[in-house]
Amino acid sequence: MRDSQNLLKISVVAAAWAGSAAFAHATDLPARVYTKAPPAAVIFDWTGGYVGVNAGVAVGGEGASALSIPGFPSAETFNLASAGALGGFQVGYNHQLGDWVIGAEADIQGISNEKHVNCILTCNGVNGATISQDLSWFGTVRGRIGYATGPILNYVTGGFAYGGVRTSDAEVLGGAPAGSVAFNRTKTGYVLGSGLEAAIGGNWTAKIEYLYIDLGNTADSFTLGGTPHVLGTEVRENVFRAGANYRFGGPRAIYAAMPAANWRGLYAGANGGSGIARDETVHSIVGAGFNNSLDLAPRGFTGGLQAGYNWQSGNWVYGLESDFQGSTQIADRSCLETCVAGSLASFRQRLQWFGTTRGRVGYGVGPTLFYATGGVAYGGVRTRVTENIVALGINGTATVANVRAGYAAGAGIETPLEMFDWFTPGRWTVKTEYLYMDLGNSSDSYSLNGVPHTLTTNEQNHLFRTGVNYRFDAPVAAKF
Repeated sequence: MRDSQNLLKISVVAAAWAGSAAFAHATDLPARVYTKAPPAAVIFDWTGGYVGVNAGVAVGGEGASALSIPGFPSAETFNLASAGALGGFQVGYNHQLGDWVIGAEADIQGISNEKHVNCILTCNGVNGATISQDLSWFGTVRGRIGYATGPILNYVTGGFAYGGVRTSDAEVLGGAPAGSVAFNRTKTGYVLGSGLEAAIGGNWTAKIEYLYIDLGNTADSFTLGGTPHVLGTEVRENVFRAGANYRFGGPRAIYAAMPAANWRGLYAGANGGSGIARDETVHSIVGAGFNNSLDLAPRGFTGGLQAGYNWQSGNWVYGLESDFQGSTQIADRSCLETCVAGSLASFRQRLQWFGTTRGRVGYGVGPTLFYATGGVAYGGVRTRVTENIVALGINGTATVANVRAGYAAGAGIETPLEMFDWFTPGRWTVKTEYLYMDLGNSSDSYSLNGVPHTLTTNEQNHLFRTGVNYRFDAPVAAKF
């Protein structure tokens, strides 16, 4: 049940260390790329305290939930996938030992969740349970360890997490309101993540970061409409955010502005990472009045190739990029229509592949390019529904597969990579980026044993990935 959850946590750390391992074979970046760089850039030191702010998005849906009503009977499983914007503050301290940086960081965050509910138990006005779960705030206390190449730091992070969770259930049973319940609690657990941080001038740095938060499980017993219930949930959150820090280190920690690197020309490369979607879905059995709404949350690995071209004017960089990706993202935890013997509908959805064609606009600060990106996206989505509903004479499987189009938007950080300088000096770069991809809605009709159905789904995906590029034109070098 937890295989895909574990794959996502492993992919976060693997993606970050892919960049860190590459940097571990590099020598002092500013000294090699910028032969005329100011001394302050060459001896950049990450040691010292810092405070900062951050903003991003939080996406639930990594855990499975279950509602059991023994007397009904019902034992449905589903995802409770909240999503929303977040913002907060962090404070920390770094200590540099050679090229390695160790540190500690604490943060506190507020989340403006987009309310979204699952409506199950046929959801037809006669019987229905409207269930939601939100993480309204959270905080973490984490260790960090990273590899520094001058003013660039690749790191992984992990530690303690806590947050405020609200779970609610409102029901109609037998055509009459059965009542509602709500549970508010503070949960504790752990957090894992990775990121990239780079100096942007003076005492300031900027970072892009992914965190996976696991606050454990909840189990609530209650009675509605005279019927005992048990509602169990798994509290999981995926956080994608960018931030800026002000550092209190000495003169060696102050970054003197350097000439922007040369980002002009053609490039091609490969990338890998992980993704999680929150796909709102409505499953209707026409004529029977069954209209369940649920969230499907495909998660897993992604990987593929990209190619692009950059133009540059001073520190500003403009470009076009296309990529094509394979994906193992899959959701297979949902079972509705009471999900007991003789009355069940199980769901399996997969994002099989996708691609994007995007514009990029960025600003170069010394060896680092900070950029935003956006454009068109397309992908193949496959959804399978297996049903055995004896009362309606339904027993079979239907598969809906289609290619969808929409848009993608995101941001990232790209820096030179010296791992292969002995072979092709100055032509390799590494990037870490976040992409939000919306492939829109699709409404499809199918029939099982002569009974008509409709299935409406969307595809809203959150991707965090690391990539390596080879530049075919001029090497990445300082401009004087």
